[in-house]
Amino acid sequence: MPAEAAAVHLTVGASGPGNSPSIRGHMVSQALSRADDTSLIREAQRGNRAAFEELVRQYDRAVLRLALHLTGSEQDAQDIYQEAFLKAYRNVGNFRFECSFYTWIYRIVTNLCLDHLRKRQVRKEDAAITQDGEGNEYNLLDQVADVRPGSDPERDLMRRELGKKINAALDRLTPRERMVFELKHYQGLKLRTIGEMLSTTEETAKNTLFRATQKLRGTLAEMR
Repeated sequence: MPAEAAAVHLTVGASGPGNSPSIRGHMVSQALSRADDTSLIREAQRGNRAAFEELVRQYDRAVLRLALHLTGSEQDAQDIYQEAFLKAYRNVGNFRFECSFYTWIYRIVTNLCLDHLRKRQVRKEDAAITQDGEGNEYNLLDQVADVRPGSDPERDLMRRELGKKINAALDRLTPRERMVFELKHYQGLKLRTIGEMLSTTEETAKNTLFRATQKLRGTLAEMR
């Protein structure tokens, strides 16, 4: 790990999500959070490491959750989580307050995940996939029985089969199409925000989402 890692304490789950009592309270909370972020960023730009560590505590869970969902791998998500905050730490001096810190750090994470997905698509490596004596591929994880009390083998099988189909359909998308689809439908982000994160326009993000949705529908229809 780079030497800068020692300068920033990256503690996963150091803070928990707050629950606002009302929509108005949530809006006030967001405004206060934006103002608080601004002061913390300015302090971090002056070299205050404690201020940056506070930013990490505020966004660590969201960043890890996003990386985990986009990569599908806990280890890869942890690596991207570390790299994202280290990259933010090195470049916080270049932050120009043209967007929120939330959007900025999400942009860093999505770009790192895009690079990861492109490399994974080229390598086509999957540690859980192996071959039997006849050369047929199978997933080792599918061979592990669910022995939890009350587990339903039939329902568990159906869930795994549906998951396989969805993952197979997502794998047919380009990395950018998959990224936009997951940010929209799994993270619940607006297309304008997604466009900002991917350094493109809202219209381009919308067109990418449309292509991804059409491809997924076609792929899933073929699998029926």
